[in-house]
Amino acid sequence: MIQVNSVTKKYDNFVSLDNVSFNVKDGSIFGLIGSNGSGKSTLLRIMCGVFAPNVGEVLYDGAPVYENEAIKRGIVYLSDESFFKPHSTVNDIRALYKTIWPTFSDEKFHKLHDAFGLDINTKIGKFSKGMQKQAAVLLSLAVCPRYLLCDETFDGLDPVMRKLVKTIIADEVAAGNITPVIASHNLSELEDFCDHIALLHKSDLVIEADLDDIKLGIHRVQAVFNEDITPEALPELEISGFERRGRLTSFIVKGSDDMIARIISEKSPVYFELLPLSLDEIFICEMEGKGYDFTKLDIGR
Repeated sequence: MIQVNSVTKKYDNFVSLDNVSFNVKDGSIFGLIGSNGSGKSTLLRIMCGVFAPNVGEVLYDGAPVYENEAIKRGIVYLSDESFFKPHSTVNDIRALYKTIWPTFSDEKFHKLHDAFGLDINTKIGKFSKGMQKQAAVLLSLAVCPRYLLCDETFDGLDPVMRKLVKTIIADEVAAGNITPVIASHNLSELEDFCDHIALLHKSDLVIEADLDDIKLGIHRVQAVFNEDITPEALPELEISGFERRGRLTSFIVKGSDDMIARIISEKSPVYFELLPLSLDEIFICEMEGKGYDFTKLDIGR
């Protein structure tokens, strides 16, 4: 398990992370969401032991990661930018990785190479951005790390390759081989992939919860009533985003299905239904509830 405990990171007078805490359970797919400049990349670099926090610590199974070579050998960090030597081939990088990570598996390397179809003897400098991302994923997974920290890994991949990479990572998680932490500015990118989500905004951790728990407790109501209904007519419900278009009333409400249905039914609607919310809508609602101005966020909406 990864424990991020009260991590604060400052650069002179700029606060990149402010007292951030959460846990990543082994075998989960953890999504780290945030707008540009929210601190995601800094946090990942602290989590892999490259940076030291000013305050707090990151522990792997109770041991600090910073300046701990034994712990770091079980971690691979996939940066947003590839730092391969342009005249090197994938085969050259494989040889280098094998000197660093004793866990590197040629068998897994060749299996993944067959899936990606990259020419491992072509100079990486001739690859497109998407092909370089594929090479980075191929080499990183062949290391057989216990933890994979990904920074905008899907950025630059076409839809087919994006789906392939997600499938490969999910299969590794299902086999009990790896725990990924995946940072992205795009909510919809991770909605169908992660089981746990954390949202960073302006150095703060705003929300952190299991994705299923988030989705179960919030719904969109669409209803047609025989009379004009306002939020004040439904005081038992925690309502946001109330709007009316013709006779159709729509709003977001928190609570269980049964409780919401009971209260709405008491108003004898002509018609009503409960609809699931997208992750975008859920986070906008949560951010509003915490007093943030969601219109200033850039998280893939």
